[in-house]
Amino acid sequence: PDTDLALLPWGCLGSAAHGGRLAATGLLQGQDATALVRGLKRISNLARQNAFPIPPHLEDGHTAIEADLTRSLGAVGQRIHLGRSRNDQVILAFRLYLRDALLRLGLRVSDLAEAFLAFAKANQDLPLPGYTHLRRAMPSTFGMWAAAFAEGLLEELEALQSVHQRLDRCPLGSAAGFGVPLPIDRELTAKLLGFSKVQRSPIDVQNSRGRHETAMLQWAASTGGVIEKFLWDVSFYSTEEFGFLKLPDAFTTGSSIMPQKKNPDVVELARGRCRELRGTAGLVDQIASGLPSSYHRDLQLLKRPVILGLRQADELFGVLVRLIPALQVNAEATAAASTDELYAAHQAYVYVQGGLPF
Repeated sequence: PDTDLALLPWGCLGSAAHGGRLAATGLLQGQDATALVRGLKRISNLARQNAFPIPPHLEDGHTAIEADLTRSLGAVGQRIHLGRSRNDQVILAFRLYLRDALLRLGLRVSDLAEAFLAFAKANQDLPLPGYTHLRRAMPSTFGMWAAAFAEGLLEELEALQSVHQRLDRCPLGSAAGFGVPLPIDRELTAKLLGFSKVQRSPIDVQNSRGRHETAMLQWAASTGGVIEKFLWDVSFYSTEEFGFLKLPDAFTTGSSIMPQKKNPDVVELARGRCRELRGTAGLVDQIASGLPSSYHRDLQLLKRPVILGLRQADELFGVLVRLIPALQVNAEATAAASTDELYAAHQAYVYVQGGLPF
């Protein structure tokens, strides 16, 4: 029931578009469609306030919506199910939910990229040793370091556009996976719901369950991979041994017995969440894989990990956008660490330009 609560507003939106489609094709009276849309708007508003409970005997949110409409509108409420199946309702509500989550997470990552760029600009000339194998290698700057993560996130935003193209297909009208023997207008529903196209094959609609959810979570996990390197660097650079960065108190905790400790809990938990996202993406992929065509009850198990994983990504990105500008650079420590041997490759190239073979 808790996962269905997250999908309720999207279930109402899908049902409203379906009601409009039935009215447009003469399968539902216009006044009945209007009454249904009003009832669905009321339910959606209650759901967004967590004020629309789903009784256990009604099994899920879709049944709860129809039961409420029938209770308030009588036989009109029973007509909303015409021309669709539970599978139809579930995949549409989930598709709408994923599309909304994609836009929200895209904005979060865009904000993160901007935070990295602002940090890079503010610290562009501050020296920072460049490391390979965790050993000092060549000279760098905090500007180069922070800009690298902005660049990685911009690449992930480009990849997100292809995920959006996958989601931008309206599945409604597939019913149980083989279409509906009624003169329904699937293009109209797609237009009402803001999709650019219809997912044409009704069998593929059911086959795609898990495919799009996996793509969405794999994108979140890949974005987490960009962020994880930043978190590891912050963890290293804020140790006493490095001393390049200082974490603000709001992002740390103290020890239960050691009064001098200042633990980077937010950094470590965020780092763990990046790995958690990879695990969630793998779990969803495993649930959805290895099934024959059409619908199978295994797919019901997708809802909880997908919703949880996208919430985790949203929380992760939201916390980090506040951490980046709060980091404090110890310019004296980084300058002291930028010792002469970092310039060995530069000196070698001076000799090469003088005619010495490399």
